Amino acid sequence: MIGGGYVGLVSGTCFAEFGTDVAIVETNPDRLAALREGRIPIYEPGLDRLVAENVEAGRLTFGDDIAAAVKGADAVFVAVGTPSRRGDGQADTSYVYAAVEQVARVAEGYTLIVTKSTVPVGTGREIARIVHATRPDLDFDVASNPEFLREGNAIVDFMKPDRVIIGTDQSKPGGTERAQNILRKLYRPLYLLERPIVFTGLETAELIKYAANSFLAMKITFINEISDLCEKVGADVNDVARSIGLDGRIGKKFLHPSPGFGGSCFPKDTRALTAIGRNAGSPVRLIETTVAVNELRMKAMGERVIALAGGDVKGLTIGVLGLTFKPETDDMREAASIVVLDQLDKAGAQIRAFDPAGMETARPVLPKAVTYCKDALDAATGADILVVLTEWNEFRSLSPEKLKARMTGRKVADLRNIWDPESLKEAGFDYISLGRPDMVHTA
Repeated sequence: MIGGGYVGLVSGTCFAEFGTDVAIVETNPDRLAALREGRIPIYEPGLDRLVAENVEAGRLTFGDDIAAAVKGADAVFVAVGTPSRRGDGQADTSYVYAAVEQVARVAEGYTLIVTKSTVPVGTGREIARIVHATRPDLDFDVASNPEFLREGNAIVDFMKPDRVIIGTDQSKPGGTERAQNILRKLYRPLYLLERPIVFTGLETAELIKYAANSFLAMKITFINEISDLCEKVGADVNDVARSIGLDGRIGKKFLHPSPGFGGSCFPKDTRALTAIGRNAGSPVRLIETTVAVNELRMKAMGERVIALAGGDVKGLTIGVLGLTFKPETDDMREAASIVVLDQLDKAGAQIRAFDPAGMETARPVLPKAVTYCKDALDAATGADILVVLTEWNEFRSLSPEKLKARMTGRKVADLRNIWDPESLKEAGFDYISLGRPDMVHTA
């Protein structure tokens, strides 16, 4: 497994749990040192235990020697980063191609190179070209095996996936039976659990990941716009979402109003898909609009908080609950809190914030003046306004009376709809949420 980041570490560890010997290659010295010492450099529930058990069993190792890891391997997975390229939103595949070239140089005998990273359509073909140019003598196959791991639920997603997608070069003379058989063997535990394993061509597998994530991002953006409409017409978005979600053609997931989608996948993958469409001369306009609406959504959330304060937050203390883009992760990439807190800081507010897992990762990307607190009640202490940005479960149990005892003001902006509006109103709070206009009380 080339790459010991989120995808590589989770995937490699889960393969080891299946009984496969896995060597994870990580060239970042700090991350490698942490892994060797048993310290998990990412936050993912249950991963530390799984890593420790498989290291102890001898099935999982960490190193920086690609040649040693590749030697004798049945398959070499590439799981390095593909960040958005500045300017055009396309995925930066330079790390993938660099890793592939290194693998090609040290490979001995038949080699199956599998992209686990999310890569644009055509990457598999370019990988084949690079390998041919680097090692004309090498017998190899290229496959695409995109990951569908949700942060905070990644182990379950790997062990009990909705489906496994495996793309191979079906135009190759002689077929790709050898590559398919290797991957069938690796995923045999899932086959026994009757989890769908779908074999496709390279280009199809590469596009599936972008199409899936972009559809889910579009679904989030849809319910956010419906939430805004609910506020205008007097409807309740929770009832709307539940009712349309009961339609089997739609489904209930990803229909929760929010400050906008963030994280390592949806923003990057929606931008990449729009770039793929433009380059192919077939623009995906729904996703282009989704990207634009989501960016505006985050800015609108900051404006809502300022409006709750009467249009001016200068000199006010604002308590913030939750910083990460979603609960059960420490990931701050493209989190709504980055946009919202920047707005509030520039408007002159004093910010007290708490997040159960993300405060260390938040420090480099949030305003320097933010005060980081020991717990949720500490963040609420002295606050004129309390803002919920991430729906961590521990926030749901906070009683209105405890908040009231800690806060100076009585204004709450619940941007995740985690609290019962009537309870907050009865406690004397000026409470706003998303898509529930009949519950809004203006003091």
